[in-house]
Amino acid sequence: MLVTTLPDVPGYRITKVLGVVKGSTVRATHFGRDLLASLRQIVGGELKEYTEMLVSARAEAERRMLEEAARLGANAVVNVRFSSSNITGNAAEIMAYGTAVIVEPDHNAG
Repeated sequence: MLVTTLPDVPGYRITKVLGVVKGSTVRATHFGRDLLASLRQIVGGELKEYTEMLVSARAEAERRMLEEAARLGANAVVNVRFSSSNITGNAAEIMAYGTAVIVEPDHNAG
């Protein structure tokens, strides 16, 4: 499946718009991670524990979005975006969303 943040896919033409698709996951922080991150804030540097958690959360949200697009019969998702929001002090939702479409090669493209 083609996935892009662009409104279209270069070299292809959109033949059908199937609708908005989304996938999300809610992740809670872990006490051990919080403790390590707090200690790292004292000396500075990347909070690797949170980076790893967010990478995993974005991948899960994207996977769920693509599963929804596949159920609709899409072969591409355009205008893909990610968003996040706090649910509680220790949990956040990561969402991936875009427009599921069917594309075909554009033989007239330059």
